[in-house]
Amino acid sequence: MHAEHRCVRCGPVAPLHVPEHISAEIMASVVDRMAADPDPADRLRMPLWCPWPLPPGWTLTGVAWAGDDRAGVRATLVACAGPAPLDGGPADLIFVAEEPGVGLGSRYAGLPGPDPGPQVEEALTDPGPGHPERLPHAKIRVDGHPTPLWLVRSETDRSAYAGEARGMWLHAIAWPASAGHLLAEEVVLHDLTEWTPPELVYGAPSPYLHGRA
Repeated sequence: MHAEHRCVRCGPVAPLHVPEHISAEIMASVVDRMAADPDPADRLRMPLWCPWPLPPGWTLTGVAWAGDDRAGVRATLVACAGPAPLDGGPADLIFVAEEPGVGLGSRYAGLPGPDPGPQVEEALTDPGPGHPERLPHAKIRVDGHPTPLWLVRSETDRSAYAGEARGMWLHAIAWPASAGHLLAEEVVLHDLTEWTPPELVYGAPSPYLHGRA
């Protein structure tokens, strides 16, 4: 008998909570749930990273969090969708913030293990042929600060980037793989737990939060 949630491959895991639909009311309820988390004396409070302003034509398509009443919120996810930057076709992008060892970002990227640390370390030590400098593959702004992201190996139908913000992992995963080019543009992430813009536009639920990924 085990008190915690368990995966047959990974062992104990934080349970994932994914609302079936997305709306301003559902987003507000998730923010309220996170605000009700017991004050983590030895942990940082989890952010809900969302591009703001959203790229033209994009909508917010999902939100999720991992954790339970005992351990609190240990990871969050925000999904959005819109026209791809290269061909204008449909594209999906999710941002995951998580404590080390949770594995939510790795699960959506299709990476082995709970953290992208080994792959980020490889990108830092071996930038690849023709790249003598260890330049990040994408650079976005988080809390007003330039934040580097590194391309990590993922399933071929997506592109995945990983970095660090507020002392925890930050993942950006895009479908199709070419949609990752959106991160080459000026993307600014805002924490929805601090303020949820009333101008946010909500779209159809992301299929990648409901079994497609």
